[in-house]
Amino acid sequence: MASISGFVRNLLDRPGGVSLNPYKKIVDAAGDRAVAVGELAELPEPTMDDLAEFCAIAREAADRTLGLRPYDVQLLGTLALLHGHVAEMATGEGKTLSGAMAAAGYALQGKHVDVISVNDYLAQRDAEWMAPFYEALGVTVGWIGQNSTPDERREAYSRDVTYGPVSEIGFDVLRERLRTDAGELIMPKPEVALIDEADSVLVDEARVPLVMAGAADPGDAVPEMAALVRTLVRGYHYEIDEQARNVYLTPKGADSVEAILDLELYDENEPGPLIELNLALHAHALLTRDVDYIVRDGKVHLINPSRGRVALLQRWPDGLQAAVEAKEALAPSEKGEILDSITVQGLIKRYPQVCGMTGTAVAVSEQLGEFYDLKVAVIPSNRPNIRVDESDRLYPTGPDKDAALVEEIQEVHATGRPILIGTLDVAESENLAKLLQRRGLEPVVLNAKNDAEEAGIIAKAGERDAITVSTQMAGRGTDIRLGDGVAELGGLYVIGSGRHASSRLDDQLRGRAGRQGDPGGSVFFVSMQDDLITQFVSDERPPAADPDGVVRHRRGAYLVGHAQRVAEGVNLEIHRNTWRYTRLLERQRELVLEWRDKVLHGDSAAVALAEADADRWADLPEETRDETARQIVLFQIDRCWTEHLAFLTDLREGIHLRALGRMSPIDEFHREAVAEYKNLLGEIERRSLGAFETPDPDLRRPTATWTYLVQDNPFGTEWDRILRRVTSAVRRG
Repeated sequence: MASISGFVRNLLDRPGGVSLNPYKKIVDAAGDRAVAVGELAELPEPTMDDLAEFCAIAREAADRTLGLRPYDVQLLGTLALLHGHVAEMATGEGKTLSGAMAAAGYALQGKHVDVISVNDYLAQRDAEWMAPFYEALGVTVGWIGQNSTPDERREAYSRDVTYGPVSEIGFDVLRERLRTDAGELIMPKPEVALIDEADSVLVDEARVPLVMAGAADPGDAVPEMAALVRTLVRGYHYEIDEQARNVYLTPKGADSVEAILDLELYDENEPGPLIELNLALHAHALLTRDVDYIVRDGKVHLINPSRGRVALLQRWPDGLQAAVEAKEALAPSEKGEILDSITVQGLIKRYPQVCGMTGTAVAVSEQLGEFYDLKVAVIPSNRPNIRVDESDRLYPTGPDKDAALVEEIQEVHATGRPILIGTLDVAESENLAKLLQRRGLEPVVLNAKNDAEEAGIIAKAGERDAITVSTQMAGRGTDIRLGDGVAELGGLYVIGSGRHASSRLDDQLRGRAGRQGDPGGSVFFVSMQDDLITQFVSDERPPAADPDGVVRHRRGAYLVGHAQRVAEGVNLEIHRNTWRYTRLLERQRELVLEWRDKVLHGDSAAVALAEADADRWADLPEETRDETARQIVLFQIDRCWTEHLAFLTDLREGIHLRALGRMSPIDEFHREAVAEYKNLLGEIERRSLGAFETPDPDLRRPTATWTYLVQDNPFGTEWDRILRRVTSAVRRG
């Protein structure tokens, strides 16, 4: 029956539909060769013509160099990666080694491999850890991080396999796109992307634009608006929608603001005050300190919503960033002109071959198929999972939940069993820690405020008597090993202080316990007042609690699950909508870069300008005119692209107002973007010729550039947020 079910699943192309049977035969064949390979004094460099031979040699190499002998399931994971799939492997099953074997396999085919991780720590750790294994197979390896110098980056990219965080690889791509000397290029041609924590990179981070900016200026702080919105009252002056994604002024609120500012807010000829007000209101009403961001060293640091830790080098679009800084009475940060940008999704799609590994892939198989044409191969555990996953404990209110949660922690701690509590945000983790301290307990708090210590802290979470409070999935990639005698106590006990907006994040938290057949347990404490419930099923009436204060009616569990499914649907639609806008932009960028590469590496600029003005060409010194032509055209390509980006940004900011005229915003955006792009090419040619005919053309570039990630506004653009208010104003008119 199992084989029939697998056949039907494959036929319907359902999640987990990649058949492992062909890979199992290869693994069995590799096992048959284990003795013969083990007797070799020196291991030969394997070829990829015989995958069984490769697996046997790779297994022996790992054993000899790392003291780790890959299990059969790890070889299955390697083969899934080598066939271009996403391998779902449970926590503790050895994804790092499986990934290294696959990366070596691709390198032995003559392909450069970028192993893409979620942070600097994992990139450096894994590259250095796996280095002896790579060396045994004749493969070179390097890594880059946030602090890597240009020379260190060049060296790392020259290796067969390069480990790096997704942001740094993306920033290097942006830098490469603006090189004016072919000799300064450091990155190889993109060939293979092997992605660690693939669900995080390909789904959670997919919409995040990576940006290169130049010509730094002080940011535009709006302290007056920040002070004004603090006087506004929710429900009277402004409203927040049910999902807490949009905030907008009520008619009374608009009247009050207009009276205070002594101006007409909805004057389309002077939109600045309206934009500033909405940014300030957004920062005031929708962004919460220690939940969405923290303030450290006089600066605002965003918190990654999917990992609960500080998002390094990440910021909101300039206007919103300045509004939050004004809200917190901080000095405005620098802002500048965007020279180039690329989304994480666009970055990954540069690679002709993509594969990845994670503990939770099936839950996002639809997105992986839709956006990347990837399938999921579910790799079985080496040992059966014996973790006990309890049903949710549901309570009517937040205080009821917190009281029960603290009581549960105190009771379990009395037995010595280690406890890992996953919270939804920084504020909640600190509040829970205070409640536990009042009971005489001393938890270790791991949140976005001390993320530099996260690996060391999380590694000790399995020791006897440990109480670790952690925001979401801090410490992914770090094993939690059980201390002495802990297995007899039931193993690590994982408690979630609330359901996440994605079931996948819940599964990641559960997966911290029960690694490699260890005992363990998990449970989630949920209240009907949790944000997930109030935002996504606010119109549903929750069932009553039993006399002991626990909601056991099955409708309660249904509402929690339904709210989570609605949240997942909303996030998927945001992903789709973002990609509808960015894919045209990134296709246009590809075409411009093809032209730019011909200019950078060839004589196309010289040929074009010589034909356009032969007399001027003849006047130039022969030894410099080719380079002069190249620099003129490169400058105009980059300058015009920067202006094109600014135009499209402004266009997208206001495009949703087209809905008032019953037009499709996305269709209108595409129509105008395509028309502007056609003008772009002619403008580059016109400006290049004009500069060529000028004795001393101005080709000055920004004196300083910097890179950062933009936290793409999850609540929509400024105009999205006021569309409802404008619509009602039009109707009143």
